[in-house]
Amino acid sequence: MMIDILFPPGLVLILAGLMLPLMGERFRAPTILIAPLIAFAIVWLLPSGPVLTFQYIGYELVPLKVDSLSRLFGTIFTIMAFAGGLFALKQERVLELASAFVYAGSALGVVFAGDLITVFIFWELMAVASTLLIWSSGGKALAAGQRYVMIHLLGGVILMAGIAGEIVSTGSIAFEAMDTNSWPRWLILAGFLINAGAPPLAAWLPDAYPEASWSGTVFLSAFTTKTAVFVLLRGFPGAEILIYIGLYMVFYGIVYAILENDMRRILAYSIINQVGFMVTGIGIGTEMALNGTAAHAFAHIIYKALLLMSAGAVLYQTGKRKCTDLGGLFRTMPITATCGIIGALSISAFPLTSGFISKSMISQGAADEHMMIVWMLLAAASAGVFLHAGIKFPWFVFFQKDSGMRPSEPPRSMRYAMYIMSVLCIGLGVFPGPLYALLPYPVDYVPYTGAHVVFQLQLLLFSGLAFFLLLNLLKRTLTITLDFDWFYRGLGRVLAREFDNMSIAAWTAFVESGYRAVQSFISAIYRHYGPNGILARTWPTGNMAFWTTALLATYLLIFFL
Repeated sequence: MMIDILFPPGLVLILAGLMLPLMGERFRAPTILIAPLIAFAIVWLLPSGPVLTFQYIGYELVPLKVDSLSRLFGTIFTIMAFAGGLFALKQERVLELASAFVYAGSALGVVFAGDLITVFIFWELMAVASTLLIWSSGGKALAAGQRYVMIHLLGGVILMAGIAGEIVSTGSIAFEAMDTNSWPRWLILAGFLINAGAPPLAAWLPDAYPEASWSGTVFLSAFTTKTAVFVLLRGFPGAEILIYIGLYMVFYGIVYAILENDMRRILAYSIINQVGFMVTGIGIGTEMALNGTAAHAFAHIIYKALLLMSAGAVLYQTGKRKCTDLGGLFRTMPITATCGIIGALSISAFPLTSGFISKSMISQGAADEHMMIVWMLLAAASAGVFLHAGIKFPWFVFFQKDSGMRPSEPPRSMRYAMYIMSVLCIGLGVFPGPLYALLPYPVDYVPYTGAHVVFQLQLLLFSGLAFFLLLNLLKRTLTITLDFDWFYRGLGRVLAREFDNMSIAAWTAFVESGYRAVQSFISAIYRHYGPNGILARTWPTGNMAFWTTALLATYLLIFFL
């Protein structure tokens, strides 16, 4: 007899995360491993349909709604929380572990949300928890986390504005498929796309993720972008603009990953590339393409976590992360190298791996709709994936030159986590039926046909040949790559300094204007907002407070007029 559980699975992980700092070390590891298993069980014991509902200010909130799509993402999110927790058992920073579990629980909250208000609440909680996860590493992660939260708070404001506009225009808070026939829905779409790593603000991902710890990046790779894929699947299936955005992401990720020297930045750009495949599938919008997107999101969480686990193991054992400092590690880290290669083959859609049985469904969706150009671009992108993640990452990290380092294998808990993900990569590739059974639409697709297998092997063979023929050009040097974030990290700072100088000059001009009334007015403002003012003890704070007040006054004036 089936027992229905009516408890949100995300709340299990959030409570576990909040309790971790209060526990002794003896109870911490069991909690990290047991909480995801409990959440996994709840995902499968939840009945379908709206499970929890209640009234709030005249609207019906649905914090727990279950269907095949939410159960699919809930399953992989809880699996990821378990494997990530197992990998992170040696992590001594309790703040990181607590943040990671609140982060994972918030992602589950979004997945099972049946209304836009609940989506927004967990969306913002996810942003806060992931920021704390990044900050817990200290050092450069503090500045990277600040830039990360700045972009995500911007995305949250845009999403909130869109939701408010949607409620005003339709009177509904239901989270369901929407068309893009109104400005509020465009704002909602933009808020979702920022978390997906879409242009032009995609640089937050390779900027922040590699600065997290050896274990933190594993968690980060799974939840933010894939939660964005979920809400796009739920809210905007068939939105044509997503085809073009997704294709841009696909090639943007490939180009920057090829240029990178940092092994974790290579894999971070690869996340954008793979999410681009999913966004393209959502834009195509057919049942085949949407099934392919959901399946690929499931598979991607597994093989990307495996790749970052192998990179994290190398970082944990050597303290090095640049390809120019690594090489030859297969001699003393054969298990880590093997697991990394399995992940690399999976992301490259090699036959008998999970990527082969999922990514091809998106291409098939394009072919079924006679989108020849889209199909050809996706095929070319598959070759590019093999270049940067399938060969470049394992070759420069584990093979190429001998770096002289002889690190041992990582601790057992880290190895066990890699074993689990490796088995899933191969198991899903050999037996895709269980995954296909979880997809939102009936699956009428056979991945292992002679034509498909031969085509994919030819694609990978010639891509690998191109890599070794161009090996001298692909060898990285100690350089950095400039991305769109230069506009607010470089140019933005210059403009901010110039604005400060102009503000100071304006203050001085007003004070020295010679008009007594103006001088009295400006002096009063200066007492409140100046360097030693009542409302601020530093000039930058006072400057910000003044302009905030000025903008508010301008807005009120326009509103009343």
